[in-house]
Amino acid sequence: MVMVVVRGKEVFFQGYGETAPGSGKLPDEKSILRLCSLSKIFATDLLIKLVHDGTLHLEDPLQRFAPTGVRVPGWPGRPITLKDLATHTAGLPREVGRAPRGENEAHFTFPSYNFRWHWLPTQRLHSEPGTSALYSNVGFDFLGDAIQSAAGKPYAMLFAERTTQPLGMTETGFTPNPAQCNRLLQGAHDEGPCTDTQNSVASAGVYSTASDMALWLQYLLGAGPIAQDPTAQAVYIDPHDLKSQSGLEHAGDVSGIGLGWMHLFDNTPSAIVEKTGGGAGFVTYIAISHPSNTALFVAFTDATVSTHYNVFKASNNMLLQLSGLPPAFDPNPPAPRPRARRSTPRKRTRR
Repeated sequence: MVMVVVRGKEVFFQGYGETAPGSGKLPDEKSILRLCSLSKIFATDLLIKLVHDGTLHLEDPLQRFAPTGVRVPGWPGRPITLKDLATHTAGLPREVGRAPRGENEAHFTFPSYNFRWHWLPTQRLHSEPGTSALYSNVGFDFLGDAIQSAAGKPYAMLFAERTTQPLGMTETGFTPNPAQCNRLLQGAHDEGPCTDTQNSVASAGVYSTASDMALWLQYLLGAGPIAQDPTAQAVYIDPHDLKSQSGLEHAGDVSGIGLGWMHLFDNTPSAIVEKTGGGAGFVTYIAISHPSNTALFVAFTDATVSTHYNVFKASNNMLLQLSGLPPAFDPNPPAPRPRARRSTPRKRTRR
């Protein structure tokens, strides 16, 4: 496990355990990590930058960015918009389903661009866009495709130009080299190869390090030389206005839904903006307390479902205590009920 805490310009780092079973080596700030679904908040950061450039708009329909001849499903008079994708309210399922035989077994390499756009026209939406929230990884895959199409260049190139290079995040991206792969934290189980993850750039594919994530946290807090536009972390949907929601409350009851972000205790001194991640043998988490100008990041390997839910909430408690506030979550909550078996292979899970 690695942990980073940032308060203003102060940065604290701690590594725990081993880089691989039996290695005897403590993870450090340069250990390579899979960020999993924290990739989504990098995608919405790019989204807001392109909105401010006038390159696209949150209310743009996904159809505008579809390949020629592809029909995006919708609702009578209500198409899927980029905002719907970014807030998990597009009516799309969590995943596209089981990978065909022969597909690459590496994490975050399925579905490919061609596969998902061939799949999309066959779908019937679960709900009218904008009316219900259902956590969707494939929705963010399509959001990444739209961002790439609007920018007129590969997503990875845009990501480097607009995010990692300006922030000095030299080891954050989608195509780790062999030396970096040798530094990837390894859990107790074989979790597949360290490889190119550009098929899931916006949903789960980002690799990084604790050192780079400290720079990202300072950017999110506005404590570094460059600050994120506040609209990237704003609330865009009140959950009470939705007919239903599913898959959003891993770290606590959601008081506001943002662009990839979830808000807890909004408009109180205990307000937290957070994002969970998981898959490929990793669990990841970012939580931000703007009232106290403090943020934290954790990433760890090999955990049960109940363990990582507890870590999310324990991290929230720690953030509140660092802010001089009492803890708000039971440190030993009951284990959540097991979810139904996923239709996708274990090696491709992501949160």
